[in-house]
Amino acid sequence: MVRLLRTVSQTSVNETPAAGPGQVWDLLVIGAGPAGLTAALYGARAGLSTVVLERGPVGGQIAVVDRVENYPGFPGGLSGAELATKMEEQARLSGAAFVSGDGSASGLDLASPVKTVAGLRARAVIIATGARPRRLGLPGEQRLGGRGVSYCATCDGPFFRGRRVVVIGGGDSAVTEAIFLSRLAATVTVVHRRERFRAAPSLVGRLRQAANVNFRLGRVPVDIVGEERVEAVLLKPRGAGEEVEPERLEAEGVFIYVGLDPESGFVRGHVDLDDQGYIVTDEVLRTRVPRVYAAGDVRAKELRQVVTAAADGALAAMTAERDLAEDEA
Repeated sequence: MVRLLRTVSQTSVNETPAAGPGQVWDLLVIGAGPAGLTAALYGARAGLSTVVLERGPVGGQIAVVDRVENYPGFPGGLSGAELATKMEEQARLSGAAFVSGDGSASGLDLASPVKTVAGLRARAVIIATGARPRRLGLPGEQRLGGRGVSYCATCDGPFFRGRRVVVIGGGDSAVTEAIFLSRLAATVTVVHRRERFRAAPSLVGRLRQAANVNFRLGRVPVDIVGEERVEAVLLKPRGAGEEVEPERLEAEGVFIYVGLDPESGFVRGHVDLDDQGYIVTDEVLRTRVPRVYAAGDVRAKELRQVVTAAADGALAAMTAERDLAEDEA
């Protein structure tokens, strides 16, 4: 996930060096998650001079996933970090350059024939900045962030070995991370506002087999409490009024998985966004701005998975290649 755009400073020792300030790339990919890495692979293989702009480790959200079991070609699965590393290596071997950014997003120009993003210039741009974990907005959530409140079980789960934790959410991410935490924590309590999970039945079945997992379905968190660290989560039945006394669920860690918010704020006013902030594209991933495309979780679509992000990246790169070829015809 890009943590939004920064003015390019310098490349790290293991990055492909970018050309000088006069360089105009054929294709600039913003973001190095599965969509961005696949776009870079396809763009470079199509003969386009391709550069990827990313801040931080490659892989986006997938880099912190403990196990990816539904990506084709890897029976038994592999870690998200492994998959991201393989994708990056393949893009580099195909000729894509990688640049890290730092600073501000000033100077963004997507309307000109030669686009400018964070000091890089290109004839076409693919926005693949992904999405970030959504917050609950509870009073104690921000205050106890990093002191028991987490959005990444793979990152922080080992700190809660042998302790009581709560997972909030009912989708694939919540259930997958609850399974991971069940191997570390003393108890895992899964809180979901609905009576049924939205996650894949196969994942829910695995979760229910874990002896140390409990469920609070039809409940909503109303606060996370504690002095110096998380001590409990306060729950109410869904739809309960102010007169209902909250249930206190003792816990030392809270892991929140209630959806994603697109990393699209930096292009607001430049491309069309839907009412949730996702970038609107046509069926071949063009935005309303010529030679600007969007791919992956930042795009308005029905399904957000690694495989659909990769497919988006491939399609966006091929559409860009065709459009650029028409410009030269």
